[in-house]
Formats: sequence, C-alpha cells, structure tokens
Amino acid sequence: MPLLHWSPRSPYVRKTMIALHEKGLSDQVRTVRTGADPMIPHPGLMAVNPLSKIPTLELEDGRVLIDSHVICRWADRTGSEGPRLFPEGEAGLLAERDEALGAGLMDIALNWLIEGRLRDAPQRSEAMLAVWQTKTAAVLDWLEVHAPSLAARPFDIGHLTIGTALMYLDFRFAAEEWRKHRPALAAWHAGFLARPSVRREPFQDDPRPPG
Repeated sequence: MPLLHWSPRSPYVRKTMIALHEKGLSDQVRTVRTGADPMIPHPGLMAVNPLSKIPTLELEDGRVLIDSHVICRWADRTGSEGPRLFPEGEAGLLAERDEALGAGLMDIALNWLIEGRLRDAPQRSEAMLAVWQTKTAAVLDWLEVHAPSLAARPFDIGHLTIGTALMYLDFRFAAEEWRKHRPALAAWHAGFLARPSVRREPFQDDPRPPG
C-alpha cells in the first residue's frame, strides 16, 4: 500500500488528502504522521525526499512522489471515481492556473506564519509581514472578481487548491476575516466546504511527532 507522509497542519497535505477522497483512493493509501518543520530539516524524511517537505508519497514499486501537485496528478490518473481534476485543453490550462494561484496563496500564508509566529520577536521583519498581508489581500480580491467563473465550471484541481488555501487562512489567520467585503468568494467557498471530501479532512494542531 502506498505510504503518505502526512500532517493535519499542512495545507499542501490537506489538498492531497481531499484529492485522494475525491478520487476514491483514501482507503488505499496509508498515512504516517511526519514532522516537517519549515525551519528544522528532518533527517529521516530527507532520506526519502531531500527537500524534507510533505506531502511525500512512497509508492509500492519504490518510486517516491513529492509535492502536492505531483501527488494529485497521480491520484487523478489512478483513481476511477470522482471528477477529472486535470482536464485536457483550455479547461486544463485554467485548472492549473488556478491551482498555481491557490498554491501561491498557501506559500504566502506559510511565510506569513513563519515570520509572524515562528521567528523570535527580535528577528521578525515588520516590512515582510506587511508584504505577506498585502499579497494575501491582492489574491483574495482577484478571487472575488473571478468567483463567478470558478462557480461556472466543473470541479477541478484549481477549485480544490484555492478552497484549501482559504481554509488554511481560516485555520491560521481567522482574525483577518478574509470573507469581509468578498461576498462572491465567500458564497463559492461555502459550497466547497460542503463537499464530503472536504468535511473529512479538518485542519488541527496536534502534538508534533519526535524528530
């Protein structure tokens, strides 16, 4: 059975798990809680994935897949259920554009978290915190304008990634109230949150496993 290095804290892992549920593969992949602190390399994980990042998927034939994009592509090709996450042609181009946008929002949020909460106070940069906040608002405003077009097309990897990124903002930056003044995006995201695959994969702060 494939082995997925997993954490309930990571937006990239949650994206992957939602894809596995959508494609009917969640019961065919074993998960293992793996610590992947962005500021502390994990020697054990680096033996499998030199980037020391999760998600990392170890397949039964010895191949190792790294990055949520690659693992979601594997799920889309392997699973026989659910929507086509990576459609062909122009639809596929839009799906992967929106996947990149959602993944970029995750990257921004994680950098914001590191700068604002994981660094010791004397090392924090107020200028960089302002940058992450400004970029987050810009992405959200873009999504508000494009929410109708998101709602108009079938569910794909773009929806999955953007929806997961917005959930991560709820998890780590709820006080920012991203829904305020963005009614179209909030309405679209409410539908995303109702999907069974999404309800099965909540974010949570669990005890970190030993290194």
